[in-house]
Amino acid sequence: QGDKLETSEADDLGLVTYAPDDIDWEDEVRIAIEERANFSPDAMTGMEANLRFAGPETMETKIFGRLSAWQNWIFQRPNAVGPTGALTLYGKQSQPEYDMTRT
Repeated sequence: QGDKLETSEADDLGLVTYAPDDIDWEDEVRIAIEERANFSPDAMTGMEANLRFAGPETMETKIFGRLSAWQNWIFQRPNAVGPTGALTLYGKQSQPEYDMTRT
C-alpha cells in the first residue's frame, strides 16, 4: 500500500481535479450544486448509469461499448434537441429549459 497524502500534497502532485480550501468551502459547495443542477436530467441519468456497470473493462469498451450508446440516447432526448433543449440553444443567449419529469 502507498502512503497517505494530505489534500494539498495530492493537489501538488496532480492527483486530484480540484481541492477547495476552508476559506471558500461554502461557495465551492454552492457552485458545485448549481453546476450539477444545470445539467440536463437525461445527461445526468446517462452519466450516473454509466458508473453503475460493473466488471473488468478496458478504455475501449468504456468508450465504444457504453459511452457511445449513452451519448446516442442522451442526444436524441427532448432535453437535448427539443425547442428549448441544450443542443438547440447552444451558443445562443437563452438558457435551456429541462423537463425534469422525464428522468
